Amino acid sequence: MILVDTSVWIEFFRGKEPYFSKLVGLIESSDVIAHEVVFGELLQGCKNKTEVAFVLDYWESLNNILSNGTFIQAGKFSFEHKHLEKGIGLIDSILIFETKQRNLKLWTLDKKILKILPAQFIYDI
Repeated sequence: MILVDTSVWIEFFRGKEPYFSKLVGLIESSDVIAHEVVFGELLQGCKNKTEVAFVLDYWESLNNILSNGTFIQAGKFSFEHKHLEKGIGLIDSILIFETKQRNLKLWTLDKKILKILPAQFIYDI
């Protein structure tokens, strides 16, 4: 399964290639898992109620991960790995933590994450 970061979703919603067609294929093959923090970020950036409804439709149609205590675990994980010193905030630490814990691939455009996440956990198109 591929956990898709906010940066990729933004490019997808803008219709930018290759993100759009690749993500459509992954969604159609049920290979995408959505995380509530990512969709929370997407909703925060919506410009109107139509965009909110659009994002929520995707959230409801995908396999998803709810936090269920992940914030605490990821905070500890971030502390142990000194993420803050590397410029990686809690949201990105949550994604890194979930990726490793669930043995997922993370599709992100975030250079800070790509720099510290082992290649086995990175989805690369």
